[in-house]
Amino acid sequence: MTEAKQETLWVLRAQTGDREALGLLLQTVQSPLFGYIASLTLDHHVAEDILQEVCIIVCRKVKWLKEPGLFRPWAYRIASRETFRRLRRERQWSERMAEETYPEPAAPPEREEFEPELMEQLPHWIDRISPASRAVIVLHYLQEMTLDEIAAVLEVPAGTVKSRLAYGLHCLRERAAEWRTQYSNEG
Repeated sequence: MTEAKQETLWVLRAQTGDREALGLLLQTVQSPLFGYIASLTLDHHVAEDILQEVCIIVCRKVKWLKEPGLFRPWAYRIASRETFRRLRRERQWSERMAEETYPEPAAPPEREEFEPELMEQLPHWIDRISPASRAVIVLHYLQEMTLDEIAAVLEVPAGTVKSRLAYGLHCLRERAAEWRTQYSNEG
């Protein structure tokens, strides 16, 4: 049985009150959700708090999930809402969103090999992107979701997802160019 089918079966069992199935369901989704939340908050303690809230919401509302096969995107949607709610409460979200402007989508660059030193810097650069763009990048490249799935998770139009992805990639390209210039001047 595939992982997705197993999750669907656990959802159906959890919806009938099976606590063991609910526990198994939470166990499979907690680690990826924590990674996603932590990548948005940049604070493991805050991410743990938010994950705990997300798990409580999932436990309370799983019985109302109409399409059990969509459990994982549904859980990510809850995680996104709770994370953004927390970030807004702390004013980080609104401050970063006010600074953000979206460039026109660029043509995809030719594939090239990256220096290992540059790849070491990538997590630090991603941490400095706005939470909105970071969410899209993490969901697309690390969680391997399609842009339509991301739009459903974040409850924004697909065009917004595309512009946030373009903005995030633009920022990463700028930082890589700055790094290369600095790195070549040092060497």
